[in-house]
Amino acid sequence: MIKYILPFLFFITFVNAENADTNSNNLSNEEENINYKNEIKVQPLVDCLILEDENSIICKFETNSTNKDEHIVVQWIDPLGKISRSRDIVVPAGNASIYDYRYINGRLLGEWTVKVIKEDKEYLTKFELK
Repeated sequence: MIKYILPFLFFITFVNAENADTNSNNLSNEEENINYKNEIKVQPLVDCLILEDENSIICKFETNSTNKDEHIVVQWIDPLGKISRSRDIVVPAGNASIYDYRYINGRLLGEWTVKVIKEDKEYLTKFELK
């Protein structure tokens, strides 16, 4: 009886190990093919909010999430037309927005422009410091 049980147990163990490996391969293929059909598409938009009581300017760039990393450039342009700061930012796969902020103190008064460059397209917003 034992001579029949050992080969049977070996066979069952081998079959289950093969099925476990096959299932993990299917799962990783499903993860790679993420489908965004149910996601709401938005027009890329940059907007800034001035919080005087916190001495800060917060700017947000919102876009659609993708399944790959995206490189964008955020530029702060002062009232004289000079680029005050330029930052290269990587938006990780699956994310859809980035934030950038600066303090109000030490900024020139007047109309500021925040420009976001993504895939050779520019998105702008303006705000005024008084």
